[in-house]
Amino acid sequence: MEHHVYFWLKDEFKSEAGRARMEAALDELVESPNIAEGIWGKPAPTEPRPVTDHSWDYGISLKFDSLEDHEKYQKADPIHDAFSGGHKEMWAKVLVMDLA
Repeated sequence: MEHHVYFWLKDEFKSEAGRARMEAALDELVESPNIAEGIWGKPAPTEPRPVTDHSWDYGISLKFDSLEDHEKYQKADPIHDAFSGGHKEMWAKVLVMDLA
């Protein structure tokens, strides 16, 4: 299963320091042992098209070996808890899309 999350930062966190904090947090998040593969990034500089959205600031793509691993990540992963609990004040909006 795959878990995709997009983050829009609040204006006060769009500074160099705010972005450095977010990027360090994302680096730590993808190290969770419940994740089979994980990457994060910023919007690619592709040409605007009616079907693309470049408005977000950061995105993560996480792969899990099973739905059970995803559930462990969501409900009992201290790395995930530290990420979401320690940085949620930075986010104006979060959008999650999961693929089976």
